Amino acid sequence: MTALVVAVADNGVIGGENRLLWHLPLDLKHFKQLTQGHPIVMGRKTYESIGRALPNRRNIVVTRQADWRAEGCETAASVPQALELARTTDEDIFVIGGGEIYQQALAAAEVVYLTEVHHAFEGDVTFPDLPPGEWREEARERHEPDEKHAYAFSFVTLRKR
Repeated sequence: MTALVVAVADNGVIGGENRLLWHLPLDLKHFKQLTQGHPIVMGRKTYESIGRALPNRRNIVVTRQADWRAEGCETAASVPQALELARTTDEDIFVIGGGEIYQQALAAAEVVYLTEVHHAFEGDVTFPDLPPGEWREEARERHEPDEKHAYAFSFVTLRKR
């Protein structure tokens, strides 16, 4: 299974100035539960925004810079190459961003683990539109704002038809 894992604001924004625009501890926990023990595929800018390889996961970074290296990471020149590399050790692969990587991985994705952040944000990176009729919602779990979460959000699982 190839899955996209993404948190998206109401207006489609997923980030700005190479960083997340919100802090939702339950979303971070959800992300960790989904991806731990599996390969994750990300673009170089996403890696740089995180600042380190994520533990207990095979970190594969897509970059056009042939000499780019980071401790705990493998590199691939393209999304298809990254997915092929990930499949050598695990059938469950999680693509974690950014915008260009999601766009390139969308055709290969079978599942989208979407966190809908119920607020609009100013940002410079957006999630690609999912083709209408191509995805069906399997699950939805809404969370209201509280002392740790400034915004309401929903965990949504979408599966390709």
